[in-house]
Amino acid sequence: MIKESIGRGATLEEAKASALSGLNAPEGTDVKYEVVTQGKAKLLGLFGGSDYEVRASYEFEDDKFAGAKEYINTMLVSLGVNDASIDVRVENGEDVRIEINCNDDYGSVIGRRGETLDAIQYLARLYISRNNEDYKHVSINIGNYREKREATLRALAKKNAAKVRKYGRNVVLEPMNPYERRIIHTTIQEVEGVTSHSVGSEDDRKVVITLEDGVKPTNGGGNYGGGNYGGRGRGGYNKGGYNKNRGRGNGGRQSEKPAAPSREPRSDTAGTLYGKIEVNKE
Repeated sequence: MIKESIGRGATLEEAKASALSGLNAPEGTDVKYEVVTQGKAKLLGLFGGSDYEVRASYEFEDDKFAGAKEYINTMLVSLGVNDASIDVRVENGEDVRIEINCNDDYGSVIGRRGETLDAIQYLARLYISRNNEDYKHVSINIGNYREKREATLRALAKKNAAKVRKYGRNVVLEPMNPYERRIIHTTIQEVEGVTSHSVGSEDDRKVVITLEDGVKPTNGGGNYGGGNYGGRGRGGYNKGGYNKNRGRGNGGRQSEKPAAPSREPRSDTAGTLYGKIEVNKE
């Protein structure tokens, strides 16, 4: 956080002293100065002229965040992480971004599928919200895990959307938290012909990817019946309708065996959710 004060004076030094006095910064604080208005000396020392205006400022730790940092550090120590540094910043006046940096293996902080990091984030959000309701969103990141996770989820959504678009079969992803489901839904909105919704409750809530109403799969519904490979358009090869004895004893007529009827898309299939995510330890 930044605290600032503006001082005025006939000289630059007087203005700086006035700003510093109003700032009331703790001893030893690194104070920065900025000249807001350049003063002018009086004519003959008697007429006209204007005062200098200076802004003095310094960064400080908000008490609420200092407590939150200590609270988070306690959780990290319980996980065996003893050398972590925790940086807090506020964006747009209401979004709190917390970055954890440590030399230990990030895996113990991230946990399986990010569950440990999500738990730390949830508890930190409760702690900060209890002290100040103005902060509406709290997120915790370590290394570049969140960025990697988002990239993985977006790739997952596009991959499975392509399958749904091609075969017409619904895809049900594994359970995800609200943050991850939101990434999936947002990505699916960018893909033409498919849509998504969530099913289940609490920790078992999943995203289902389906065709939009009135949209047909690009391969004709996934019809592989009767050995039909490429039955749509020219060049299709119908094993069920090809007679090896064509021209021998039956006048060269093809088999009259009817083609297998089209079948409905199969039941929902599960999509593979997580790949290996590496974090940046720099």
